[in-house]
Amino acid sequence: MRFSRRAEAVSPFFAMEFGRRAAELEAAGHHVVKLNIGEPDFGAPPAFLRAVREVSDGRPLAYTGALGLTELRESIARFSGEQFGAPVDASRVVVTTGASAALLLACAALIDPGDDVLVSDPSYPCNRRFAESFGARVRLLETDPASHFQLDAAAVADAWSESTRGVMVASPANPTGTSLAYAELLDLCDVARRRGGWRIVDEIYLGLADGERRSVAADDPGAIVVNSFSKYFGMTGWRLGWAIVPDEMVPVAERLAQNYYICPPTPAQLAAVTCFEPATIAVAEERRGILRDRRELVLDGLARTGLAVPVPPDGAFYVYVDVSGTGLSASDFCDRALAEAHVALTPGKDFGVVGAEQYVRLSYAASTEELSLGIDRLGAFVASL
Repeated sequence: MRFSRRAEAVSPFFAMEFGRRAAELEAAGHHVVKLNIGEPDFGAPPAFLRAVREVSDGRPLAYTGALGLTELRESIARFSGEQFGAPVDASRVVVTTGASAALLLACAALIDPGDDVLVSDPSYPCNRRFAESFGARVRLLETDPASHFQLDAAAVADAWSESTRGVMVASPANPTGTSLAYAELLDLCDVARRRGGWRIVDEIYLGLADGERRSVAADDPGAIVVNSFSKYFGMTGWRLGWAIVPDEMVPVAERLAQNYYICPPTPAQLAAVTCFEPATIAVAEERRGILRDRRELVLDGLARTGLAVPVPPDGAFYVYVDVSGTGLSASDFCDRALAEAHVALTPGKDFGVVGAEQYVRLSYAASTEELSLGIDRLGAFVASL
């Protein structure tokens, strides 16, 4: 069978590869502390689960509109205004099959073959894979601890060329857990806007961020803003996300969604309306506080082991750990930590070129007990080196 050049060019997603290897170890009888995946251990909120049981009563669960249930789109629009200071019309809300589908729609709508797209290095790999799938030439722009591993307006302006069509940015970001100051994020978007470019802003972790949580949708109605139920609401496997798009993009997104996946999962949509009730928001906020406590546990533990964290996270539940002081590359560190200490991590090569063999991503979305055990195992492993 002959596969496409696109398929052959896609490298493995190492976070999932280490997950597969961890599962093999567990099948052999070993307990593995899995800190490689950004999956909150809380599970979906109680009200959502009750609603799922209610809609699983044998009623017909037909397709919804491609843009999602009207009631759910209205709830998301209210949530955007109340929680993120960005009141938007529900007509601009596109409910999707996870945030991945929102990125798929955005890239399909905006990118032609040969377009240059600017993305930070490091960054979440799947975002640029979507762009590349539609023929983009993705330009990875180097970041470092001094910039909190984030792009800024000056970097985007310097890199912009005649063939540049847009920029993808995430704040808070995966894999570093760091955020871009809101004013700087607006300046970055303005650089793209003034050049006639589009900007996709990944706000999947905004609900978990420290300090002010303000969406770009509040001040840049031309931006495509992507969010998800997976992280703040802990609903990874239910595959629901959303995008807030400019008015002119709504019919385009609808046509693409109709053809790509028809509609998001109907039972998940019906139950997800409960996510925006006050009781569920209170649950999500309580969990946000728990994640902050876990972050302190992990940062304190890593400091004891002698592993450096150049920039502490302030949003997404990841720590970007510098392992160069161990004398191992990031890949070797992850390989040996899994094989010898039974702790699954993700090497930096998943996320770009810069620091690919210097940094390791650790997710603190696991339980407090698992995190404590994982830190103890890593401490013993590092000491053995």
